Amino acid sequence: MPMPFNADEVFEMAEQIEANGAKFYRAAAKKFPPLSKMLRELAAMEDEHRETFARMHAELSSGEKEVLVYDPDGQAQAYLRAMADGSVFETKADPIDKVADCKTVQDVLKAAIGLERDSIVFYVGLQASVSPRAGKDKVERLISEEIKHVALLSEKLDALQ
Repeated sequence: MPMPFNADEVFEMAEQIEANGAKFYRAAAKKFPPLSKMLRELAAMEDEHRETFARMHAELSSGEKEVLVYDPDGQAQAYLRAMADGSVFETKADPIDKVADCKTVQDVLKAAIGLERDSIVFYVGLQASVSPRAGKDKVERLISEEIKHVALLSEKLDALQ
């Protein structure tokens, strides 16, 4: 039986994902000046997403903090636990290390696409666990924005190849 999450924990993870994304983009902007403007803009968007999750987190009622979702089979909880444990991605890893591994503009774009995809995967799982009253529409909007980030980064990567 998977260990259940409460909404506090899920929103803390979401806030950390966005903070890591902003940190990655800022470090990449310094290392890759030709992409600096775009990467700084993406960092600012990630900051906005973190603030959105922080507001949603702050608005949770005590009842919502106790129980996240009705999940009799434990599938949603197992999925979120796998992500939190690093099986899907590591929220505690320093995103600057990922930038350090990038040697070319193409490398940083591919890394950014991977990070955005990981966040989409998490938010789709989160979406299933958030009630409409707790801000499900906000999660849907953030997923849409992250998908746009992947498209933007992919277009930039394709233009360089």
